[in-house]
Amino acid sequence: MTPSSHPLPTVFLPHGAGPCFFMDWQPAGLWEPMAAWLGALTESLKVQPRAILVISAHWQADTFTVNAQSAPSLYYDYYGFPDHTYRLSWPAQGDPALAAEVREHLAEAGISSAEEHHRGLDHGVFIPLKLVFPKADVPVVQLSLKKGLDPNEHLALGRALAPLREQGVLIIGSGMSYHNMARFKRGGGPVDPDSRAFDAWLSETVALPGETRASRLRDWATAPGGRESHPEEEHLLPLFVAAGAGGEVPGEKAFEDEVMGSVQSAFVFGASSGQAS
Repeated sequence: MTPSSHPLPTVFLPHGAGPCFFMDWQPAGLWEPMAAWLGALTESLKVQPRAILVISAHWQADTFTVNAQSAPSLYYDYYGFPDHTYRLSWPAQGDPALAAEVREHLAEAGISSAEEHHRGLDHGVFIPLKLVFPKADVPVVQLSLKKGLDPNEHLALGRALAPLREQGVLIIGSGMSYHNMARFKRGGGPVDPDSRAFDAWLSETVALPGETRASRLRDWATAPGGRESHPEEEHLLPLFVAAGAGGEVPGEKAFEDEVMGSVQSAFVFGASSGQAS
């Protein structure tokens, strides 16, 4: 793969449950399809980014905040998992210059931002990206969600970040298309009908052109199965950022699986002909 001469697409990916891809799980193989898709992501997109900008469900701040460290640590923000999962490594470098570019683009759009230099990359970043970029050879910058989780603000955030796609930056929203902890079935089981209904609505919505898509996303909570699929919406909002940055081109579903009684999907926005195929 070589750096693309076209704007890079944006991606919303499911990051799984804690360190699920790196431990034994019952039933065995539950997470293998998702892990395989993550491992093949850059090849399927036919792009090699110069850097990665990740918006994870697991970081909310009072204002949009960018991690500006040159060598970020890892933040093992999951609980009750096997000891070895707290020794996982993914030594990707940060990119302070990209962090500064992010803040410049936000300022140009009239969006306030901040930076920080201590927080490690949370599991919404390093767990899926350990599969996407196993060599940890692409610099990564994490950007927070903003408390309040306003759909308009996160769509606007994505639009402000869109120029980075022309500079070789892969923008990734990391969350889950369904995230109702009370309804997950650890051992698997019938799919929650609300999850299936919301996934159908979300897939239809993503496939619309930019502004039509944004209008529907703003009203996600009233969609079939919407609030039932996301009692709290922090795992959905990274999709809004990816969608906002994806421009007017209709998005597309890139992956779907049934996991722990839910439908989990990934989406790609702004893909040019021949990408995500």
